[in-house]
Amino acid sequence: SSDPGRLFLPTIMDPVYGYQVTNVEASMSSPSSLLHFTRRMIEIRKQNPAFGLGSYTELQSSNPAVIAFLREYEDDLVLCVHNFSRFAQPTELDLRRFTGRHPVELFGGVRFPAAGELPYLLTLAGHGFYWFRLRRDAA
Repeated sequence: SSDPGRLFLPTIMDPVYGYQVTNVEASMSSPSSLLHFTRRMIEIRKQNPAFGLGSYTELQSSNPAVIAFLREYEDDLVLCVHNFSRFAQPTELDLRRFTGRHPVELFGGVRFPAAGELPYLLTLAGHGFYWFRLRRDAA
């Protein structure tokens, strides 16, 4: 018979995913840990009101494996591009509406070339994504 008071799963003893390796102390000391990644994503979301309050507009992607959408709140414009394939994928987006604006990647602050009249070409790693703020300024 099962113990009705037992409401937990047994401890994971796996050498890769076990508690000896995957724990808060280890995650705190590793800059590439899921904990740090999640904290950074929450920080970015808080800095960009468009994520929580903005309108949602899907943008046409030339590649069915890649979804692109815009979140817009007042002058905060965030372009999100996600690759749902496990393989690297290219896509072209029509960003003519944003001609002159520079996509600035939200995780590293890298400024990409300005949008113009031609389709905007991006290449994404397998399951990769970009979150850009579309900035008006030239710097």
